[in-house]
Amino acid sequence: MDVGSAIERFLTRPSLSEATRRSYRGDLEEFGGWLRRRGLTLEQVDARVLTAYATELGGARPGRRPRKLAPATLARKLAAIRSLLRATVGPGRVPDVALAGRRARHLPHAPTARETDALLDTLDGDDPLALRNRALFELAYSAGLRSQEVVDLVLADVEFEQEAIRVRGKGGKERVVPLGEEAAFRLRRYLADGRPQLARGAENALFLSTRGRPLDTSTLRRLVRNPHRLRHAFATHLLEGGADLRTIQELLGHSSLSTTQIYSHVDGKRLRRVYDSAHPRA
Repeated sequence: MDVGSAIERFLTRPSLSEATRRSYRGDLEEFGGWLRRRGLTLEQVDARVLTAYATELGGARPGRRPRKLAPATLARKLAAIRSLLRATVGPGRVPDVALAGRRARHLPHAPTARETDALLDTLDGDDPLALRNRALFELAYSAGLRSQEVVDLVLADVEFEQEAIRVRGKGGKERVVPLGEEAAFRLRRYLADGRPQLARGAENALFLSTRGRPLDTSTLRRLVRNPHRLRHAFATHLLEGGADLRTIQELLGHSSLSTTQIYSHVDGKRLRRVYDSAHPRA
């Protein structure tokens, strides 16, 4: 199997988002070049081969300066390779080894409920852009949406009568998330008094730019530093309010419960505080 052709076929899979496709391309082409220089094919990639490549990525390259890649970068490169192997040679052929470049799972930092309210209040205002921004981030927080999911919303995705919103997540998977009271109020204000002044033509996107075009995620990052923290806040505040992990998994659109379990550490800290304050022998 030609490595280059296999990479191109993998990158054209409809289940990959455009952002993932761009991110994976450079990583996979680098890996493909590494294999060709050693006369290896994808079918020959086993635990030994993948470990050797991971070791080089980590900086151990004889006679050459270390690359000093960040752990997150190493993890991304190896995740791309695993995805390629899974799609090309089958899940059973993906080496099951612990790789040094795998990203450590750190607890996400989420603002408290009070901090979240203060952040959202900074976006308040009555002009069209202010109405858009408040509705956008209120929705991102109340529904736990990824940045890409927010900008991909269209008008038909909002169902006020059912108090729900239809979301297209990673891999084209859809889910329905409850629409909170405050988010519904802000969306109604934006749709009535903000969006009509931004719209140009028959654009169907829910959130529009000053030119009447759909927003991109870079706009969100300019408005709020690290908007993904609102998604972490959504999950953390639900857990602290008594929601179970399986429900939070469905709301976040995680394909695996193991991804959601990182939030269990948040709940553990809360349980410790309750124990320390309530137990006579704490």
